[in-house]
Amino acid sequence: MAHPSTQPRPVGPGLPPVCGQQARVLILGSFPSPKSRAQGFYYGHPQNRFWPLLASLLGAPVPDWQDLDAKRALVIDHGLAVWDVVCRCTITGASDAGTWCQTPCRSGPPGWGCRPSSATAARRQSSITGIWRLPSAVPR
Repeated sequence: MAHPSTQPRPVGPGLPPVCGQQARVLILGSFPSPKSRAQGFYYGHPQNRFWPLLASLLGAPVPDWQDLDAKRALVIDHGLAVWDVVCRCTITGASDAGTWCQTPCRSGPPGWGCRPSSATAARRQSSITGIWRLPSAVPR
């Protein structure tokens, strides 16, 4: 019998946005990995390089893998927001390449009045100064 993670399965919804009132940069992901969904927070795999990279870029300490409050504070205190553009999908494994039947999220982070399908409109409507689109940060 095949391992459960190799079987296509519908999943969703994804995770809620992490966003403070002073957010100026939106970091967009695609859809949370199984580890992130289990943890209930973005980039939740212990080997994911997102949090060490972000901390290094911001000159901040790296939050402990399980310290969700510290991760949330790192994002919000530095004027960032983290969100995924896919709310539901069918997925095999944890790779973006294993997703299909994707349902995009229809509204941006609370108070931004934007839709993720238009980065230009999002930037104009919410005073976002940058959008980072990162590939998977888990080593292969």
